[in-house]
Amino acid sequence: MEPDKPRIIRVRDVMTKGIISIDGMATTREAVNKMRAEKIFSLLVEKRHEDDAWGILVSQDIVKGVILPGRSLDEVNVYEIMTKPVITVPADMDIRYAVRLIYRAGIRRAPVEEKGELVGMISLISLILDENFL
Repeated sequence: MEPDKPRIIRVRDVMTKGIISIDGMATTREAVNKMRAEKIFSLLVEKRHEDDAWGILVSQDIVKGVILPGRSLDEVNVYEIMTKPVITVPADMDIRYAVRLIYRAGIRRAPVEEKGELVGMISLISLILDENFL
C-alpha cells in the first residue's frame, strides 16, 4: 500500500473569488469609499485599452501618496499612486510557489489569472486565515 501523498493546494483553492476594480482616473476618495463599502484593502485598476497593463491600488499607496504628504483625497487620481504593472499568479500554481513569489516580490497580494482572465485575489493574510492551507 502506497503512503498518502500530501494534497497539493492550488491558488484557486484559497483565493478570494472575484475582482473589484476602479478606473485610474477616479479620485482616491472614490477609491477609499469603494474599499470601505466592499471591506477590502486593494482595488484592481482597469486597463485603459487592450494593450495596457492592469494596475493595483492598495491601502499603503493611499497612505504613502496622499495622507503622509498631506494631499487631499479629492485632488489625487488613482493612476498617480497605483502600482503598475501588476504581478499576477496563475490559478493552478502550487500555493507554496505562489507564496514565495508574492513574498519575494515584496507585495502582500496579487490578482489570480486563469485562461487570460483575472478571477480572484490571493493575499498572504488570507492564507493564514484559510483552514485548507495551514
